[in-house]
Amino acid sequence: MPKPRCSQVSLEATPYYHCVSRCVRRAFLCGEDAASAHSFEHRRQWIEDRLHGLAQIFSIDLCGYAVMSNHYHVVLYVDTEQAVDWSFDEVIDRWHRLFTGNLFSQRYCRGEKLGPTESTVLNDSVELWRQRLMDISWFMRVVNEGIARQANAEDECTGRFWEGRFKSQALLDEAALIAAMVYVDLNPIRAKMVKTPEASAHTSVKRRIQQAQSAHSPNHSQQQVKGLLPFVGNPRAAMPKGLPFKLTDYLELVDWSGRIIREDKRGSIAQSIPPVLERLNIEPEHWGYLINHFESRFKSFVGTAFKLKQVCQSLGYQRTPGIKSCAYYFP
Repeated sequence: MPKPRCSQVSLEATPYYHCVSRCVRRAFLCGEDAASAHSFEHRRQWIEDRLHGLAQIFSIDLCGYAVMSNHYHVVLYVDTEQAVDWSFDEVIDRWHRLFTGNLFSQRYCRGEKLGPTESTVLNDSVELWRQRLMDISWFMRVVNEGIARQANAEDECTGRFWEGRFKSQALLDEAALIAAMVYVDLNPIRAKMVKTPEASAHTSVKRRIQQAQSAHSPNHSQQQVKGLLPFVGNPRAAMPKGLPFKLTDYLELVDWSGRIIREDKRGSIAQSIPPVLERLNIEPEHWGYLINHFESRFKSFVGTAFKLKQVCQSLGYQRTPGIKSCAYYFP
C-alpha cells in the first residue's frame, strides 16, 4: 500500500526531490502518437512554460526537468527560508496568482477594513497558503491540473489525464542529487529520441548548454539560465544558494555519461574520471547503472545508508526501504 506523501517528504532531511508524473490514458502527452497519427508535440511547451511559471510563484526552484512522450521528470529544490521571509501581503499576492483566495483576502486587497475575527481567519489562511506555496504536492498538483484541463479541452473529452499520484524520491545527499539530475537530463538519449544533450528539446540541460555557450564565465551564477537553480561551485564557507557543483563539471559529466549509454560510442569514453565523481566518491562502474536505472532501482529516498537510516528513523519508519541499493551504490 502506498505511503502518504507526508511520510515521504522530510524538508529537515533534504530540500531536493525528484518527481515523475505519467499519463493514464493511451493518448500521448506529447510527441507523435502512432496509433492515432496525431501530433501532440506542442504540449511539451505547455509543460515547460508551466513549470517555469509556477517556479516564480512557489518557493520551489527548478534544478532540472525533461518532458517525454507520456511523462515528465522534474528535480525540485524547496526553499523554506524564502517562504518564511515572505511578507503577509506577498503570500496573498502569490496565492491570488493561482487561486481566488477567500472573501476576506479579497476584501483585504480592496482595502476594506476587517474585524478582529475576520483578521484572525485571514491570518490563519495566509499561514496555510504559505505552507502550500513550499509544498511539492501542491506544486505538482497545480502543474498537472492545468495541463489536464488544456489536454482534455483539446481532445474534447473529460476524465482523468494523469495517474493517481506522482512519484517522488527524496535526494538525501549530493551524490543522489547529481545522479538524479543526470538521469533526468539523459532521458531523451536513453529513449533514442536524440543523439546529444544539446539536441534534446524541452529539457533543462539544453537550456543550460545554450546559455553556457554564450556566457563569458559559464560557472558564474549570474550568467546562467534564468529560471533554473544555478550551479554555484563546490561546497565552501558562506555557500550561496544553488547547486553545489560547477556547471562545467556537470556538463562534462552529462556528456561522459551519455557516451556510456550509447553503445556505438562506448570505446570513445575518456579514461579520466570526471572530477565530480571523485569528490562524491562514486565508483565509475556504478555510475553507468545509476543513470540508467535511477527511478526503478531506488525507493522514496536516495542517498547514503547512514543518511537513509536517519531519515527513516525521524519519520517513524519500522523498516528502511532501499537500504541495500543505497549502501551499494553510495558507499
